[in-house]
Amino acid sequence: MTVPPTPRDLGYHFPAEFAPHIATWLSWPHKEASWPGKIHTIYPSYAKFIKELTKGELVRINVADEAMRSFAIGHLQVEEVNLSKVEFFFHPTNDAWCRDHGPAFLINPAAEIKKVIVDWGYNAWGNKYPPFDLDDVVPTLIGKHFNIPVYHPGIVMEGGSVEFNGKGTVMTSTACLLNPNRNPHLIQQEIEEYLCNYYGMEQVLWVDEGIVGDDTDGHIDDTVRFVNEDTVITVIEEDKNDENYELLQHNLRQLKEMRLLSGKQLNIVELPMPEELIYEEQRLPCSYANFYIANRSVIVPTFRSDRDDKALRIIQDCFPTREVVGIDSTDIIWGLGSFHCLSQQEPLV
Repeated sequence: MTVPPTPRDLGYHFPAEFAPHIATWLSWPHKEASWPGKIHTIYPSYAKFIKELTKGELVRINVADEAMRSFAIGHLQVEEVNLSKVEFFFHPTNDAWCRDHGPAFLINPAAEIKKVIVDWGYNAWGNKYPPFDLDDVVPTLIGKHFNIPVYHPGIVMEGGSVEFNGKGTVMTSTACLLNPNRNPHLIQQEIEEYLCNYYGMEQVLWVDEGIVGDDTDGHIDDTVRFVNEDTVITVIEEDKNDENYELLQHNLRQLKEMRLLSGKQLNIVELPMPEELIYEEQRLPCSYANFYIANRSVIVPTFRSDRDDKALRIIQDCFPTREVVGIDSTDIIWGLGSFHCLSQQEPLV
């Protein structure tokens, strides 16, 4: 029996987030249990996020039905969003975290079919929040709508757990990908093979830790982000008594040891963590690293913290061709994620 070719075999790769997009995909938030008692408070910031995105690209939003579409439009109109840049799709979801359940778009500009989708398995971060049956099929529904081929690797993977430099390298965390609640039948080397074959990568780099309060078991998009092919931003906790201090120092030590395919060391930019934010006795996973790189801007979650301005300045220095925009995420983070967790880019090809 011949093994069918993988996306990597056919020359496809997952572009860096800072490469040009045609659109950003979102899944409209509707699950009360993700923001207990305060889902209504998140819509103004969410609509501001969409308004910023529409300045440089289309925004494609998954909604359940016409009622949810009308509800969304009402909130977007309050923020005076340019609705000609917003498209709605009747793809019902269980929750809003499109980074993790949305499609992974790979491109090969030289191929006849220039874009494909990878539909990884999705189990709501180790079966923490059932049901997740609707979320799990969203990428395939999008592939059907646009007549884009869809690959099914058959293992669990989330978009927030992987970070790309656009030059053959993917970075991830052992805390998440080697957690027995994801793919207990696979060892690290086998997971690396899946990452390379289905994202079109040549190299996998691993940090170990996530941040305290992160219910995903340590997604990389709260800790380390590529800002260009050889530079990362990594979050640092300056208070040695904070639970995150040693976790993030450990990641920093690992980053300093890494070498890219070119043999180069990483350029490392250190980004502060916001102050600890507790809501109903739960520490929330606040991180400035959960920014989203759009075509025109970089949208950064802020937390009404004294450290917001410093973080925005550091990120702005990393993106000289984009405007860095802070949007208050104090209510959104009660859902345990922010703008990067909520979005998934569709590359231009």
